[in-house]
Amino acid sequence: MPAVMQRVLKPTTRRGKKVLINRGPKLIENVRQTLFMKGKNTSDIARNCLKDLYQLKKPEVVQLNKKNDVLPFEDVTPIEKLSKKYDASLFAFISHNKKRPNNLILGRMFDNQLLDMVELGIGNFKSLSAFTNDKIAAGIKPCLLFAGPQFSQVPNLNRIQNLFIDFFQREKVEAVRLQGLEHVIMFTVDDNGENIFMRSYKILLKKSGERIPRVELEEIGPSVDFKLRRLKLASDDHFKRTCKQPKQLKARKIKNVSHNVFGTKVGRIHMTKQDINKLQTRKMKGLKKSIKEKKEQRLKKVKAKAQ
Repeated sequence: MPAVMQRVLKPTTRRGKKVLINRGPKLIENVRQTLFMKGKNTSDIARNCLKDLYQLKKPEVVQLNKKNDVLPFEDVTPIEKLSKKYDASLFAFISHNKKRPNNLILGRMFDNQLLDMVELGIGNFKSLSAFTNDKIAAGIKPCLLFAGPQFSQVPNLNRIQNLFIDFFQREKVEAVRLQGLEHVIMFTVDDNGENIFMRSYKILLKKSGERIPRVELEEIGPSVDFKLRRLKLASDDHFKRTCKQPKQLKARKIKNVSHNVFGTKVGRIHMTKQDINKLQTRKMKGLKKSIKEKKEQRLKKVKAKAQ
């Protein structure tokens, strides 16, 4: 079978070169862009839900206003092409039909190819506009909470949890300021593992009379009851390969350094056997050799040479 020739893109302008470098592989990836799409037929509930998700994800979003005659579970190739075109590794797609009303599909890509995809039914939807209280500012990194043992016990739900984390997380941070925690998104799974309830809250820090403030949660929307419909997940081996990190980012283990139960760093040093007689000490009169000891030392050296 002849080898397939791949087209190599070469930039013709300085701006094009900058775009290709930005899309190329990096040790630390860019913040993931999300592609928001509409199917051929949609409903008001699905459109409002997509609009609210768009508000939560801004500014790392790409919105396509035209309708797309696409069925992701039958053929995902059009979405893969759009993902490559707009450099978006996440997508949200809505559709509506008699068999699957108010349908939402969330998915993610790896190397411009589909990795995971989940189809959710939208139920008991309350939009952001249904809550009249103050909202959070755009671009706030949310705190994600997952309630229910099924998220860790059921493999499919564990993968869906990982997908939600990828979908709503933003840039990686090393430290968190207490006043910076303003938004909480909570996902709760029922006992059957068929429904996932999404709720969004604003964190209020109020006076408590002590140093630590009193924390209250105020629901701001959107509020959605998702019903699991269809799944298309990558195999465990393929998913493991996608999670592989480059060697440059892995923390190198320092030899002979460990931590005890109290968290104190403990080091071990390997040294050769020391001769105490040759140990350098402070030069004091009391530690100097006497004339008799010096004569004996000279005699020993003479006898050693004579032998």
